[in-house]
Amino acid sequence: MYNSVFGEQSNLDRLKSDAGSLQQSISKIRPPQEFFDYRRISKPANFGEVQSRVGYNLGYFLSNYIAIVSILSIYALVTNLLLLFVIFFVGGGIYGINYLKGEDLVLPIGRFNTSQLYTGLLIVAIPLGFLASPISTMMWLIGSSGVSVLSHASLMEKPIETVFEEEV
Repeated sequence: MYNSVFGEQSNLDRLKSDAGSLQQSISKIRPPQEFFDYRRISKPANFGEVQSRVGYNLGYFLSNYIAIVSILSIYALVTNLLLLFVIFFVGGGIYGINYLKGEDLVLPIGRFNTSQLYTGLLIVAIPLGFLASPISTMMWLIGSSGVSVLSHASLMEKPIETVFEEEV
């Protein structure tokens, strides 16, 4: 009894800290006027400047880049409905099996224990997972995120104040 209450309190504390860090990340999002400031976009002179810009902009616009990757992730799932179905199917199956709390599932066709239910879920989920092409979706997500984030980070000039601070 004590362990389950303590575990629930620990989970609640973790959720609160996760919500707090998410709220902090959202508060650090730079405004669109600053993120899309076309006057600060220019072609870098050399690779050293690209490295300098990317290093600065990844830290400065980190929350914006996380938002872009999140939006691209949602887009990838919405356009691959079978993958979205498989994710919900597996998540719902695991939740349903855990909801039984170790008890057997009794149906008119038979009695199934937890390991049989997990095996059945696995037998159905693996072929569906292969059909949903999660690897190609992940490769698309990595490529599109990398191109959008790194191109913005390398083309966006650093503010003039930081250039003067670096020279000193």
